[in-house]
Amino acid sequence: MSAPSFNLLFVILSAFRRQKQSPMRQFFPFFPGFLQPSQITAESCIWSHFVIKGAIVTEYRWNQFKDRKMPNTLTYKILQKHLVEGELKAGQPIGIRIDQTLTQDATGTTAFLLFESMGIARVQTELSVSYVDHNMAQFGPENHNDHLYLQTVAAKSGVYHSRPGNGICHQVHLERFARPGATLLGSDSHTPTCGGMGMLAIGAGGLDVAAAMGGGPFYLTCPKVIGVELTGRLPDWVSAKDVILKLLNILTTKGNVGCVVEYFGRGVQTLSVPQRATITNMGAELGVTTSIFPSDERTLEFLELQERDDVYVPLSADPEAPYDRVIQIDLSALEPMAACPSSPDNIAPVSEIAGRKVHQVIIGSCTNSSYMDVMMVAKTLQGRKTDPMVEFAIAPGSRQVLEMIADNGALTTLIAAGARILESACGPCIGQGFSPADGTVTLRTFNRNFAGRTGTPGDQCYLVSPETAVASAIMGEITDPRNLKKMMGIAYPRIKMPKAFLIDDSMIEKPVSLDEISRVEVVRGPTIVVPESPRPLPEHLTGQVLLKCGDKITTDHIMPAGAFLKYRSNVPQYSKYVFNCFNEEGKPTFAERAMALKKQGIGGIVAAGESYGQGSSREHAALCPMYLGVRVILAKSIERIHKANLINFCIVPVEFSNPDDYEAIHPDDIVEIPDLLAAIKLRDTLVVLNKTAGIEIKGKLTLSHRDRDILLAGGLLSYTHKKAVAR
Repeated sequence: MSAPSFNLLFVILSAFRRQKQSPMRQFFPFFPGFLQPSQITAESCIWSHFVIKGAIVTEYRWNQFKDRKMPNTLTYKILQKHLVEGELKAGQPIGIRIDQTLTQDATGTTAFLLFESMGIARVQTELSVSYVDHNMAQFGPENHNDHLYLQTVAAKSGVYHSRPGNGICHQVHLERFARPGATLLGSDSHTPTCGGMGMLAIGAGGLDVAAAMGGGPFYLTCPKVIGVELTGRLPDWVSAKDVILKLLNILTTKGNVGCVVEYFGRGVQTLSVPQRATITNMGAELGVTTSIFPSDERTLEFLELQERDDVYVPLSADPEAPYDRVIQIDLSALEPMAACPSSPDNIAPVSEIAGRKVHQVIIGSCTNSSYMDVMMVAKTLQGRKTDPMVEFAIAPGSRQVLEMIADNGALTTLIAAGARILESACGPCIGQGFSPADGTVTLRTFNRNFAGRTGTPGDQCYLVSPETAVASAIMGEITDPRNLKKMMGIAYPRIKMPKAFLIDDSMIEKPVSLDEISRVEVVRGPTIVVPESPRPLPEHLTGQVLLKCGDKITTDHIMPAGAFLKYRSNVPQYSKYVFNCFNEEGKPTFAERAMALKKQGIGGIVAAGESYGQGSSREHAALCPMYLGVRVILAKSIERIHKANLINFCIVPVEFSNPDDYEAIHPDDIVEIPDLLAAIKLRDTLVVLNKTAGIEIKGKLTLSHRDRDILLAGGLLSYTHKKAVAR
């Protein structure tokens, strides 16, 4: 919304206010008009304009309105149609109906084990899909055991199954299943990718996805909506990746919990669906609930090429939609950007870091592995070689992309240029191979560069666009791709959407019919172990601080991925590596110390700083600590998905009332929380007694009524069973 249009609206609303008409309904301050069009009176409206890191930001507050049909954001239009519990009021708990779910093999095994434990024979959603795309390397039996289990349990449960090699879940789902206006819940934090098609797509823990597969609502905090107005058009060598990196520079990775990012403006029309999906994909790094684009002519174009235009519906926010905050980004003014080590929001223009020697470049992941991305790289490399000191690899995002570049000759071009062609899978993005050499720079078109995520301690990983990546692979150093014309005579290759996408769904297996269920035997290898149920919380907690960690602790810090991820279906084994990065040689590990306390009946406590639980939706980051006896996370702030996972597995998320009290907690401190159950049941605060230091600390419980009931019941599964018995 532009400032002039908003000022005009304010004049109109002020006129209504002067009429002194009584309000019909109290709406929450940020988003009026999110339910049925209402007649409401303006009581106040306050706005301001300021500049953050080169972008114009408009903030405003709304209170009460009358005698006016209020506009709506796209986010609230979709929420309204799917609302089953609660009131659409920012900050309040709501439950929404889920149309589609997706799981992947790193989280799917646990999700299906939990789904089976619910005693529901078939999924109750419109569509559910199980993907195998994460753990493709098979060193030992673990990964293949999981693949066979997922294939057979999906067939029996009414779930489609995308076989290994068919592609990355988000890329394939966008191509073959995403539907504008629908809701999608996925056990992967980058599920918002499908927001590029006007879908409300949300990442969650596997247990929440299992509940949705069983027909239950998904519960979340009703969001605020940040509007991002796009104007202009991307210049040559500047890409969608640079748009989201710019937004990460503005909003950072913390402080955005409980928000949705919604894109609008004339610049939206200049972006294809694959470009939009790149932007919504990395919205996960902002820490927001999801991100969404409108469904328009570009959406229809993509769906027609995928032979799925029957699902198209036009969707957009109303004119003058009441966003909580508006950020204006002029696409024409953007330049190539990079996320420097070791955080997605450590942003710098490529022009400022150019010249640094590069030894590895990888193009792929669910962020930048579309047909358009790969074709741009191939055209840039036509008749050229990459620098001989650069290890260069490409992972097409789906089998569709791989087959199409094989058919049109682009694959040959890439191989001739020196590229190593990787499987259509996540691979290096989750530390599955291609770890860089010690002390070298790796450039990746991925979405995360947390320290050590590549598999190399002390890595120097930069996140960049495919344009910057291919330019740097050619030159052997970080290179602003806009200089390729001058340096190498390479003009920007303008890639158009193909006349048609290759449609071959032969590696997507349909579930068996109800009549055939009895003939399906679910294959359960010996490395697949049913997770242990949480223990009920004690009335009074005696605990010990096992670890004090800092800010931005990711789920990779808590539960390492990479080579350790093969143990994901065996919680007792995987739990041995909880907080592995903090273990010291020659000293008891975190897991050993935690288990020792558990046997003594002493609860484990972890103290943390800001944004605890960033990153992956892997519920193992809660499930494994639960198995080790961790009862409380005491942090300055906790990220959305991880907080939900903690609650689901009966670990109490407590935030410092005074963040400075973080300094008063130390490893090995003995802590007591008197009346823990009473606090969870009745209060928003509790007292943490540090017996070692002899001080009292106040903590906050930011919990919905349902969150409290889940904790008191001993976790989500126990809560669900008790509700079923009560009915």
